Amino acid sequence: MNALGQALHKLKTMGVRMTPQRHAILSYLLNTMTHPTADEIYKALSPQFPSMSVATVYNNLKVFLEAGLVREMTYGDNSSRFDADLSDHYHALCESCGKLVDFAYKPLDELERAAGEMTGFRVKSHRVEVYGICSECAMKTT
Repeated sequence: MNALGQALHKLKTMGVRMTPQRHAILSYLLNTMTHPTADEIYKALSPQFPSMSVATVYNNLKVFLEAGLVREMTYGDNSSRFDADLSDHYHALCESCGKLVDFAYKPLDELERAAGEMTGFRVKSHRVEVYGICSECAMKTT
């Protein structure tokens, strides 16, 4: 079963009714690597669903968050981004254009274990991000 099928099954077992808009939002999230905001999702899907509102997108994102299907990432600019890739990975954020790129770095996988040992915490998760300027923005400034 693919990621969409697994997500749909999970929602069904939770008693969540699958509307066309909900299906489209979930599918969009699972097929993008851009970590969209609710507004970006709305703008991408509104041509297909002209009666859909931004509130519909937010309400569905809340359902997906509660179901554990997406992560919400906030960056202090009052616009959350959403990531349907729940694997252990990290993010690089361009301070110029806002692009957010996934990357993996195996030495960081030991971070939770070490943090738990040093603090006595039962660590559940972690979030690592690096900030800088992406290659496209760097090219524009040279």
